[in-house]
Amino acid sequence: MNPLQRYLPLVDDEEAFLEACDRPLPYSVRVNTIKATVERATEALDDEGVGYEQTDWNPEILRLTEGKAGTTWPYFHGWLHGQEEVSALPAIALDPQPGETVWDTCAAPGSKSTQLSALMDDEGFVVANDNSLGRLSALRHNAERLGVTNVAVTNKDARNFSLKPFDFDQFDRTLVDAPCSCEGTCRKNPDALEKWTMDHVHSVVGIQKGIIRRAIQATRPGGTVVYSTCTFAPEENEAIVNHALETEDCEVVEFDTPLETSPGITEWEDEEYHPSVEKTHRVYPHQNDTGGFFCAKLQVGGVAESEEGEA
Repeated sequence: MNPLQRYLPLVDDEEAFLEACDRPLPYSVRVNTIKATVERATEALDDEGVGYEQTDWNPEILRLTEGKAGTTWPYFHGWLHGQEEVSALPAIALDPQPGETVWDTCAAPGSKSTQLSALMDDEGFVVANDNSLGRLSALRHNAERLGVTNVAVTNKDARNFSLKPFDFDQFDRTLVDAPCSCEGTCRKNPDALEKWTMDHVHSVVGIQKGIIRRAIQATRPGGTVVYSTCTFAPEENEAIVNHALETEDCEVVEFDTPLETSPGITEWEDEEYHPSVEKTHRVYPHQNDTGGFFCAKLQVGGVAESEEGEA
C-alpha cells in the first residue's frame, strides 16, 4: 500500500497533494550568516553563474534554479549550506537568543544545529547531540566548515541524556527533530514510501515519546521545546504531543509561520487528542512546493512567553 493514501482524508486537495509528492524536490541552500550576509552570498552565486530564487518567507533560504552550489567556492568556505527549505522551520519556531543554552536532541548531520548557532549570532551554547556515532562526523565537519564555535557535540541516547557534565541545570530551549518514518521526504527519497510499514511507525513512536519527555524535563520552567518530524503520520505527530501533555508539565503554544500550513488534527482513527494540539502545524508538499513536515511548539511549566514577566 502506498502510505500516502492513508493521509488523503487530512488534505484539502487530494490531487494536488499526490502530484506534489510525485515531483522532484527543489534544491535549496541556507545562507550561513555567521560567515556572510545574504547580499554577499547571492553576489558570489551570481559570479559563479548559479541561478537562484530567494524564498518569499525567508530571504536566507535560496532555491537554486541553475547550476550547483556544492562545487562553488562560497559553499566550500561555508557561506552556504544545503538544507531542505521546510526543515528550516523548527529552528525559527524555537527562536533561540544569543547567550542562551540550547539542546538539539537529534542533531546529526547538523543543518538545524548550525542554523540555531547562526540565529544566536554564534553566542551562547548549543549542545548538538546524536545517538549515532557515525553521523556525528558529518555534524562536526559541517560545524567546522560553517565556522560555528558555540557548539558542543555529544553522543548519547537523548531519552537518557544527563546534564551532569555541564555547569547548568536546565536548557533555555530544546529542539526535538525526532527520528520518524519519513514519508514527508518522498520527493527527494522515494525509497521512504517503498520501505514504509506500520511496524516501523509503531517502533519509532516509543523513541519519540521518550525523547520529547526528556526534552521537557531538561528544559527550564518557562522555556521552549519544539518538536518536529518529516512524517504525515498522526501517531508520530499529534499523538506524541498529546502524550507530552498527559505526562509532563507543558502546554502547546501558537507560533506564526509565513509558510502555508494546516492545523494539527484532534482526531485520528479511534484516537482523540487534546484540543490545543490544533495549534501545531502540518506542512503538505503542495502548499509551498516543499517536503512534508510537522512542527509543534511547547512551553514548559505552562508559562507562555508573553506571561513570563508576570509569573
